[in-house]
Amino acid sequence: MKRKLIGAGGGLLVVLGLSLFLLWGFRNPVINSMAERKILAMKERYGLDIHYDYLEFTKTGRILFGGLSVVPEQRDTLLTIHSAEITPGLWQLLRGNLEIRRISMEQPELRFVKKGTQANYDFMFLDDRTSRPDKSSAEYDRQAGLLLKTIFRLLPSEGKLTRLRISEKKDNNSVSLYIPEFRIKDRHFQSHIQFVEDGKEQHWQTSGEIDPSEHLLSLHIQAPDVAVPYLKRRLGAEIHFDELMLSFIQKDGSPMQLQGKAEVRGLSLFHHRLSPEVINLNHGEVDFHLNIGSQSIELDSCSTVRFNQLQLNPYLKLESPGHLIAKLHKSWFPASELFSSLPQGLFEHLEGIRVDGQLAYDFLLDADLALPDSLKFHSDLLARNFRIIQYGNTNLSKMSSEFEYTAYEDGIPVRTFPVGPSWEHFLPLDSIPLVMQTAVLQSEDGGFFYHQGFLPDAIQEAMAYDLKKRRFARGGSTISMQLVKNVFLNRNKNIARKLEEALIVWLIETNRLTSKARMFEVYLNIAEWGPMVYGIREAADFYFSKRPSQLTLEECIYLASIIPKPKHFMTSFTNSGQLRESQENHFRIVAGRIAAKGVISEEAAKNVDISRVQLKGKAAGYFTDSLSVPRENPLTPQ
Repeated sequence: MKRKLIGAGGGLLVVLGLSLFLLWGFRNPVINSMAERKILAMKERYGLDIHYDYLEFTKTGRILFGGLSVVPEQRDTLLTIHSAEITPGLWQLLRGNLEIRRISMEQPELRFVKKGTQANYDFMFLDDRTSRPDKSSAEYDRQAGLLLKTIFRLLPSEGKLTRLRISEKKDNNSVSLYIPEFRIKDRHFQSHIQFVEDGKEQHWQTSGEIDPSEHLLSLHIQAPDVAVPYLKRRLGAEIHFDELMLSFIQKDGSPMQLQGKAEVRGLSLFHHRLSPEVINLNHGEVDFHLNIGSQSIELDSCSTVRFNQLQLNPYLKLESPGHLIAKLHKSWFPASELFSSLPQGLFEHLEGIRVDGQLAYDFLLDADLALPDSLKFHSDLLARNFRIIQYGNTNLSKMSSEFEYTAYEDGIPVRTFPVGPSWEHFLPLDSIPLVMQTAVLQSEDGGFFYHQGFLPDAIQEAMAYDLKKRRFARGGSTISMQLVKNVFLNRNKNIARKLEEALIVWLIETNRLTSKARMFEVYLNIAEWGPMVYGIREAADFYFSKRPSQLTLEECIYLASIIPKPKHFMTSFTNSGQLRESQENHFRIVAGRIAAKGVISEEAAKNVDISRVQLKGKAAGYFTDSLSVPRENPLTPQ
């Protein structure tokens, strides 16, 4: 029996050897036949015309080819290669896979051209339904695995690319990348990269290491005083950096694990949606631990993010088909670490601020696109022995005494007036009827005198609402947030404004830089109540030709109701100037809340009558005069 098995094994070896001998003898016809089949399949599937002048498999195991061109049907040439010499992994090649051990390539050129709506790379975005029949499955691990496998197979440990050019042209704009020589030796590579964008030239130096056997890749780019090309034209963003470093290693296991580090020095970024100023970050780095599963991508909390002096350990998880979980816990740390690390340009009014004490921070966001109402949000910045030693660019306590306020319309200043006794229309808080005060509080921010500037539940509800609408439709702002937005910040709607707004609110409220009573007094004196109408005194005169002390319950509720959109006040009335019946329910709700506070009797609340709201001031003329264009009040949530 043993002899039979040995004999059978020997026979198989002989057959295998003979097969390999014949295959090697006819290697050139075989490889050309394989190439022609692939070319035909690509032409049928993507409409690509692929041509080469020669293709040869040498006796030393190298593949030589030249004159290669790839031209999409009725499009500009996508790829040309003058000549190339490749040493593949023979075993992988026999299995139908190309694994490059060594490469030498002359004049490879990749051209992306778009004219109008047609591009020579459209075929890359065709929906491959046959290879992915189950489109409900995200398969993050499979996709990431294929990408990394392709990178490690096609990037050799030895090789040289000469005169490599990659260009992109869209109508009259263009950007090109040119590498005179890209050399890889003993798994290490270095090169000089020349970028030309719309005639402007810049240079990068790159180096790194690739080790396919260890699944390791590292990249180091030096680009002092130059801008990242393409992004400004494509995204409206300008990015500069001095150094950029990235390295990672793929670990075996399930789920797939990527561990590595990304680091940037001398980063500057500008985009109008982020900030009206250039954002500067001296030093930032991330030590990341990524777990990639079939349906999720997770940044483990053992990952570390550092920017300037601050260090954080965030947790992020994205689950298909649209569930995001973000957590951050930062135990007590010196407050100076936070404020000295704020990127320049992102917190303009706080630049130069000096603080003492300790801070702690907790954050949670759990949002599912499929279940918006299940959204969870928590953000809490705690202080211990915290104090401000020196203000930055702005005096954050300026609301405590008289100051000049500037009102804006569409980003343009339209009125400037003092908020204090020197302004003839200013009213101290104790001169404003309690009914008017309560109506505003119950309409805008019922917990103003009790919260510390934020209402997490309101923010959570607003975020859930925005998730349903798929846009920023509601902001959950408090009176404190509205005041800070208008008194201290610019009127640009961007991420920087919201972040700086939140931090200034926290500083004012936590350190009691302005009393609640004074903040509410400022609010009632600068709130926009109509076209060029600011403050309660002007509002009472504009709508009812009265002083605030003369306002009725119904008139107070009405004025409070239009603060969100004062220039839309006409939509509350019929053509004849009568308040619409649809307003009645709102009036009864607010009147009930005022009664619950003991400001009016329950009987007065029950007898509220919207017909008593009669326009008698200049507002009445808007029903006969030409109308101004309505706009939203900048003192309301956004």
